[in-house]
Amino acid sequence: MHPAPSVIIFTTLSGLGFGLLMWLGLTPDAPTGWIAFAFFGVAFALSVGGLAASTFHLGHPERAWRAFSQWQTSWLSREGVCAVAALIIMGLYAAALIFFDRHYAILGWFGTTFSLGTVFTTSMIYGQLASVPRWNTPLTSVLYLTFAITGGALLFGKVGVALPLLLLTGTVQIIWWVIGDKAFAARGSDIGTATGLGEGGKVRSMAHPHSSPNYLMREFIYVVGRNHAQKLRLISFVLMVALPAILLMFPFSHILVLAAILSHIAGVAVSRWLFFAEAEHVVGLYYGTR
Repeated sequence: MHPAPSVIIFTTLSGLGFGLLMWLGLTPDAPTGWIAFAFFGVAFALSVGGLAASTFHLGHPERAWRAFSQWQTSWLSREGVCAVAALIIMGLYAAALIFFDRHYAILGWFGTTFSLGTVFTTSMIYGQLASVPRWNTPLTSVLYLTFAITGGALLFGKVGVALPLLLLTGTVQIIWWVIGDKAFAARGSDIGTATGLGEGGKVRSMAHPHSSPNYLMREFIYVVGRNHAQKLRLISFVLMVALPAILLMFPFSHILVLAAILSHIAGVAVSRWLFFAEAEHVVGLYYGTR
């Protein structure tokens, strides 16, 4: 799949933002006043900024509001509903903490539910696609949720929780990569099954269906070299898991925590790029790119 920058920014930032909102909603000793303003400001900036970035990948961004009407059948629509609900509820929760020094736990719990629901529905936009075997697994949702929860813990400064969560995130990421590498072959799809001509013998492509790249080829076919992908996986793992974990092992320092956060975000961004670049859509079978 084409790794569009808007979608990479969206999945990276919104996951971090809603992850931070989750921790803010769950904590019994939520910050108040200016400290709460800072935390919620960062959370809303990441969440809303990520969601706004996603609209740039649409052919007609001005029609994005129409997605809300399809919540019964569309994971994209459910994502929009959950995101709006989370932002409204957490906005009320934040206002009570910032301006009135009041902690309404019930609002925090509901906000947390919809925040995690937003991350889950985002993951299902990709996880439910049988046409992309690498994505079509429950592990995709686990991956998105662990990224959000871990990133949120780092942003909230919960060092004691963030360290084991980093290790969990790294484990989930490695498992997802290993299983994903075998997913297309395990599906049993080839050019014969794609064209319906497989029963007559081995099918091979004589030439591309088009003399120049078309929309399907630009959007759904992206080739990344195996060695290049392996190097990027290593970079992603070091930045996302290893380096932040090492930094958090030192005595607490705001500078070290900030460095761990920035490293983690950079690693997640690389992982997200690979998430799309390595995804092989079955449409590629028609064009002989598999």
